[in-house]
Amino acid sequence: MRNVSIRSWASRLMRCLAPGFACFIGTCVIAPKLALADDWGCQVILCLANPGGPEQYTECVPPIEKLWRALRHGDPFPTCDFGAGGSQGTSASNTFASAAYCREDLLYWGGPEKSELLCGARGAINVDIDGELYTRVWWDAAGEDRTITEFYGAGSTEAPYDPTRSARLLMERMQREEGGEDDEAGGH
Repeated sequence: MRNVSIRSWASRLMRCLAPGFACFIGTCVIAPKLALADDWGCQVILCLANPGGPEQYTECVPPIEKLWRALRHGDPFPTCDFGAGGSQGTSASNTFASAAYCREDLLYWGGPEKSELLCGARGAINVDIDGELYTRVWWDAAGEDRTITEFYGAGSTEAPYDPTRSARLLMERMQREEGGEDDEAGGH
């Protein structure tokens, strides 16, 4: 029964991917014994592109756990050789999180005297399909082994946002809120 749901999900996802990429990735995940040594990067991209999260399916747990360990140790993000013809516009890249690159709801005040703006995730992986942001996965969110997956592919009602603007937007919102409190309290 579980294989049916995995195949169903994989077939829906693969319709979104270039045909050559889909066949190559499908072989990596469904028949890992047939996969080549460098297929780990391809497995990672397919799992990260899942709108339900990179570890929703059992087959994705080993390659994604390996990815988290590698990134925590500072290893480079894995690559995928798409083979002849490639898969134009399909890629995944990691950006380590900071106050300068974060979701607004993961920003918090920390450090000495709670005076430093920090991000509550270690990084974010952007998966692009056909040159468009498809998913963004925040990893090690809230100081745990937790991920937050943002889905922007076909059928999504969410519009992609720019994580480099989150700190500025948070500061602006805080200023407005403080200004509103001053207006009410002081009549300014």
